[in-house]
Amino acid sequence: MKYILLIAILCSNVLLAQELKIVADKFSADEMEGISIFTGNVKIKRYHDELNATKVTIYTNADNKPTKLIADGNVSFKVETKSLAKYVGAAQKVIYLPLKKEYKFYGNVHLKQLNEKKEILGNEVTLNTINGTAYAKGLEQAPVIMIFDMKDKEKK
Repeated sequence: MKYILLIAILCSNVLLAQELKIVADKFSADEMEGISIFTGNVKIKRYHDELNATKVTIYTNADNKPTKLIADGNVSFKVETKSLAKYVGAAQKVIYLPLKKEYKFYGNVHLKQLNEKKEILGNEVTLNTINGTAYAKGLEQAPVIMIFDMKDKEKK
């Protein structure tokens, strides 16, 4: 049986509340510890962002506001930054820090920026959705690879 959990969360500062929808095969929580665990075909949607994984753990503070989200196993995602840059990709693990509006992607990361037709391949990539900054790190024997689409538009 699939469980659906709808969580109304407030964005930081003066932004309006947005709905976070989580669909998963199983759900468990420890309210005292502030941990919610979703397993099996986890699908998360919030505004334009989407995240899919085998397991997602959400940590909350004393006010029941999410402070960290960790997605593991077959992670795929769609992310939109404040400047409307759109990214899609996959990784082995993703950590999202809502207070910083920052994603950290780990393990065989493939991040593709759709608007600019850029791709980043690496072992560790960080993307801040507020200021649009990105940082990438490769492994000792597997460097970071950045691909730019340099096609010129030809007039016919």
